[in-house]
Amino acid sequence: MSLWLVGGLFVLAVISGMLGLGVAFAAVPFLSLFLPDLVHQVQPLSLLLNGVTALFAVFGFAQSGHVDWRKALLLGLITTLFAPVGAWLVQRVQVQWVWWVYLAAVAYLAFNLFRPVKATHSRENFPLALGLAAPISVLSGFLGVGPGFLLMPTLILTGHNPKRAAGINAFAVTPPSFSSFLPHLGTAQLDFGLTLTLLVFGALGSYMGSRLTSLYVPPARIKQIFGVLIVLVTLYKVTRL
Repeated sequence: MSLWLVGGLFVLAVISGMLGLGVAFAAVPFLSLFLPDLVHQVQPLSLLLNGVTALFAVFGFAQSGHVDWRKALLLGLITTLFAPVGAWLVQRVQVQWVWWVYLAAVAYLAFNLFRPVKATHSRENFPLALGLAAPISVLSGFLGVGPGFLLMPTLILTGHNPKRAAGINAFAVTPPSFSSFLPHLGTAQLDFGLTLTLLVFGALGSYMGSRLTSLYVPPARIKQIFGVLIVLVTLYKVTRL
């Protein structure tokens, strides 16, 4: 089981690193195949992985100048403050509701990413993205996936270049991933050896993915890859639910 788990997580880290997401968005359903407890095993492990993989994606994007540090710092401050609220709420509601919220979120994102965006909307609207960061962070903390999976398409849909969006997003989701983990400290059930192995391979995969995007992937292709990833995860969740 461990070999499949580590190998699968590495592949997911490469893909998520290409998008500046952190791996938790894909890791939640993947880890659920191997770990039975969503709240006490899957979510805390996913949040740790998200923080580490997002951090190493920052290194990869920064090497090519794709990180707007001012915007990333502002978004990171907001997401760090609000993400733990969702992590606190999830421990006080039924698990089934977590999955339904997760499904609704990815379905909404898929619809908006594949919908054509008019050229008049291409100018960056960072204030709107900044205003949406707080509710995005609460929802993502509730889902245990970190804010990247919602913040990344928000930046794209508010006119940011996909590569810049990926670099900004990777930095902005790093601290809230760790702050969202804090409410799980008292109840998390993690295997130290397995967790350390996943963190190492996740970091390596994420850095590789961010360099692939920075050097070889056209900006328009990033949005398409993100949309396909969301559709695949949504279809998976439909079959599970």
